[in-house]
Amino acid sequence: MTPWQAHWQLHRQPPRQRGAALLLLVAVLGLGAASLLIGAFGRNTGEAERQQRTLATLAQARDALLGFAAANGRLPRPAASALDGRERPADCAGDAECSGFLPWVALGVTGVDAWGKLLRYSVTPEMARAPIVSFSAVANRVVLTRDGGGNFAYVAGQDLCDVSAQCLPVVLFSQGKEHYGTAASGVTQINTARGNLDEATNERASRGFIARPATDNAALPGGAFDDMLTWITLPALYQRMRAARNLP
Repeated sequence: MTPWQAHWQLHRQPPRQRGAALLLLVAVLGLGAASLLIGAFGRNTGEAERQQRTLATLAQARDALLGFAAANGRLPRPAASALDGRERPADCAGDAECSGFLPWVALGVTGVDAWGKLLRYSVTPEMARAPIVSFSAVANRVVLTRDGGGNFAYVAGQDLCDVSAQCLPVVLFSQGKEHYGTAASGVTQINTARGNLDEATNERASRGFIARPATDNAALPGGAFDDMLTWITLPALYQRMRAARNLP
């Protein structure tokens, strides 16, 4: 099992199974070079190592987001641009303005994955404004996958997000080695694949994102896919903020 596959299994399993899955993920990430012989696309030690480094970068960014929220009473807005890792200066007017690149300078973290692409970031507008009013704020990001028949199913969130059925406050992801993405230099990578509809969805999404196991099989529903997603749940966000006494 590759690091990315273990990460995927951790997110999609029900809560009572996640403890065991977490131990598995830790074990996979802790293995040496011998465990990295099989990458997402075959026997490629270099690519498996890049996957591992990208997972570590995403985990670091996720923890930095929680730390930022604990200190500031809100999550950060996306980066000002591909070349400016500070936050956008103004509050988001809507979902689209709150989707872009991870604000790496504001967070003090690496803003690129192991392939040199900027990490993508999407935050619920209400969660990027202080103070977050916990009894009324609604987290509205969702993550879907495809079932065995190629149909969409929710991994996190649901059709309607409201105070009684919350979705996700934030999603962040790497666009992987192939197709789409923006280099740290600001140069956009042209998509040369055909039929990679799910990667195209993530490229332009502002609320709903797709997470699937990596594959180079273009014949599968949604096409080839190597995006690597992670997210923060609302209970995890509020727990960190309450511990810092920074949540009304």
